[in-house]
Amino acid sequence: MSDKPFTFDIVHQEKMILSKYDNHIVRRLSAMKGQFSDAEAYERMLAEKDRVLYEVYEVERPKATGELLHGLSIVLSGKVGNEFNMTKGHFHSVIETSEVYYCLRGVGYMVMETPEGKWAVEPFKPQSVLYVPPRWAHRSINTGEEDLVLFFVYPGNAGHDYGSIEKQGFRKLIVQKDGKPFIIDNPRWLPPEER
Repeated sequence: MSDKPFTFDIVHQEKMILSKYDNHIVRRLSAMKGQFSDAEAYERMLAEKDRVLYEVYEVERPKATGELLHGLSIVLSGKVGNEFNMTKGHFHSVIETSEVYYCLRGVGYMVMETPEGKWAVEPFKPQSVLYVPPRWAHRSINTGEEDLVLFFVYPGNAGHDYGSIEKQGFRKLIVQKDGKPFIIDNPRWLPPEER
């Protein structure tokens, strides 16, 4: 890991990747147990194949204040039941940190919420930029026919808290209804005072 300036390219091959990266994370269906609302559809699909839902390519930086970790996330097209493919979603371990996403390809949404229960859903389309403020958990969802490719940047010391989301998922879900994406309430979600 260098402390000198550097450049890299976003390479357009069969899929977009970074020309150089340090970590390649592959998340499969089995890593998302309990996150999709249709548990029966999830189990059926998992029994058939533990397919890839998304990949992350990271350029590693020191986990220190002042550093910016960055990379590319690729959410593949598809659904589990009527719910679109998505990332695990997370808060940052250092909750007072933010993140920026730049959409390179595809369409979808970012589902977000705070520990206090506020929520927001913002769309992605090519060349759109999304700012996720401090204290907001976030999950990328691909609602299109092609890969949703996002470039991201966040503080190197931010870390990830996946556990809080794994307990009950996000407050809102994105499902297909009448051939279009539709935002619905998550029936498993409880307000903070009821957890």
